[in-house]
Amino acid sequence: MSDFEQTNLFAQQDANRRRSRWVVTLFMAFFFWLGFGADLLLWMASERPDAALAWTPRVPLLGIALTLIAAGMVIFVRRNGAERVLWSAGAWQLLHPEGEDQVRYVNVVEEMVIAASLPMPTLWIIEDPDPNAFATGLTPERSHVAVTTGLLRTLDRDELQGVIAHELGHIKSLDTQLMTLLAALVGAVLLMRDGIGRMLRSGLRFGSRGGGGAGRSSGRGGKGAGPVLIVLGVIWVLSWMLAPLVLQLLSMWVSRQREYLADAMAAQFTRNPLALASALSKVHQAHTPTTSIKAGVAHLCITDPLGRRLDEREGAFADLFATHPPMAVRISRLRAMGFQQQKRDGVFPATAS
Repeated sequence: MSDFEQTNLFAQQDANRRRSRWVVTLFMAFFFWLGFGADLLLWMASERPDAALAWTPRVPLLGIALTLIAAGMVIFVRRNGAERVLWSAGAWQLLHPEGEDQVRYVNVVEEMVIAASLPMPTLWIIEDPDPNAFATGLTPERSHVAVTTGLLRTLDRDELQGVIAHELGHIKSLDTQLMTLLAALVGAVLLMRDGIGRMLRSGLRFGSRGGGGAGRSSGRGGKGAGPVLIVLGVIWVLSWMLAPLVLQLLSMWVSRQREYLADAMAAQFTRNPLALASALSKVHQAHTPTTSIKAGVAHLCITDPLGRRLDEREGAFADLFATHPPMAVRISRLRAMGFQQQKRDGVFPATAS
């Protein structure tokens, strides 16, 4: 690896570390706002003359509780986020390879970690006929690579090398640290939102059975709850509703920007960009979605497991909402790399396929 490439890699790793810290900071700030914002809303509601609340909160219990919960989530994700991602995909760890496909999988990973100068990751298999793969883990020393059974059956050895090298490129540049954090935190926010939503719905049902108290509140509150209270309440509710979407959009944008770089790193590790181009072409021709891999993990995969058409488009809208860049563009870039490499070696191919 040249001095320029090494310096560039260190810059990429530092950038991903900074992004990971920002993701954690924003996640904590979000829960801080939800908790203390709810306390503020309760206090404002209790101070109104027509308040239905008989109790005035003196200690911001919700703010303290949600901030502690968010800190606990971050600690849990840092320790177990990768394992939770693999669990959500239904992956099982490959400890004793059996059969030609599994033995070849292990051998290819062993070859590629030497080329990439990385420690050996933990290997996983997902029982799904659709060809796909992803890497996860917060550090190269605690990294994981998972492939579907369909990928092992579909690709030859050179093509599998290209895919594994692509995933190791994500690990080496610390893409997996950022993307694993995003995948795990998206799941945590969705879980919390669903739980709070059920609590609020239960509270509303309980209040509707209160009879006279509810009737008096609606009768005295005809003038409205106050513009400031209403605005803050709307913002608070929208925060709960939009938080998972914002995190998912962020993970999609990050993933789309990093796929080209991982393709280029795979070409560097294997010295055979046409093999990855061929692998991506075969993966792209498989039209069946990878049913084992859900939307929250889609940005980790080498290709969109849900088979969404938006991933085949370019432009600002696709950059924001698509998890992967267009496969045709990725393949054409890799074929151009292969053509240039063969030209440098004095081999002028009749076709660049």
